[in-house]
This record gives sequence, C-alpha cells and structure tokens, in this order.
Amino acid sequence: MQQHPSTVGTSSTYPSDMPAAHAELPVWNAENWFYEDWPVGQKIRSLRRTLGESDSHLFNTLVTDIHPYVQDQMFAEREGIFGRRLVAGAFVFSAGLGLVATNCVNAFSYGYDKLRFIKPVFIGDTIYTVRTNLDKRPRYKELGLIRASYEVFKGEGELVLYCEHLQTVKYKNPADFVGKTEK
Repeated sequence: MQQHPSTVGTSSTYPSDMPAAHAELPVWNAENWFYEDWPVGQKIRSLRRTLGESDSHLFNTLVTDIHPYVQDQMFAEREGIFGRRLVAGAFVFSAGLGLVATNCVNAFSYGYDKLRFIKPVFIGDTIYTVRTNLDKRPRYKELGLIRASYEVFKGEGELVLYCEHLQTVKYKNPADFVGKTEK
C-alpha cells in the first residue's frame, strides 16, 4: 500500500482500512482546518431542516424523554400552555448544531457556554443555524482554543436557541505558539 501524508482541506486522510481507490476520494463535509485557518468574525449559515414527528419521537425514545409536553399529544393539546407538542430542547440543540457541524479531525469539543432555549419549537417547524466565529487564543502546546456562537432560528428568522461552543484545535505550526500559550 502506498504511503500518503495527512491532507488538508476537503480530502481524506487516507485511511488504511479501506480500498486505496476509496481512500483517495474526497470526503464529504471533511474540513481539516487548523487553528491558524479559523477566521474570527466569519459567519456561515446551514441548510434548513424540518423537524418531523418521527424525528422527535425517535430522539425522545433514545434519550427516554417522556415529559408530557414532548410525548403526550392529548396532554399538550388539552392542558399544555402551547396547545400542541413541543420538540425537546435537547433535540433542537443537537439538530441545530448538527446542521453546521463539520468532520474536522483537528478539532475537539471543549464544552458549551450560555445555552439558552429562547422560544418553543414544535413538530413540523423548520430550523436553520448561523454560526459566528467569535474569538480564539493559544491555549496548550499543541492546541488553541476557539469560541463560536450558534444561533438556531425557525421559520423566517425567529431565534429559538443560542449557545457558544468551545473547541480545542490543533496548530498547523506549533512552533509559532511557543511562549504564547496559557498552559
């Protein structure tokens, strides 16, 4: 098998556990960017996704969310304050962030801050997400820390969720950050 270096951009890193002809193909949604490639201030928007009955039910089943507002149609319609079933906030968070997620092998989730469920989301609502790169700073010997905001909207622009995602990201050139890191 031919040896290949790791690649940058939208190409694979040549996994050795698949046929070479497949390993050479570009990988969909693979952005192998580094800390230095991350532009503060950049905004991206996702495609839209309609959250259906089956999506909501499957998520609730997987996480054992049996709250009547998300699982009981009769309760939601007759006794609930919204008059219909909600989509679980955890699912809105997961689906909303998933819409702008990448498969970057150089980035690792460090945590989330300021998570807020601002407005209800209902079965049948269509959501999309805007990610804004807020800031970055050298943190560790091999990794910098980046922070991005995620705003999930429904319909024609009604904000329903906000959070900030912290990620550690590998440096392209770690030597450039010697003496500049926090740890």
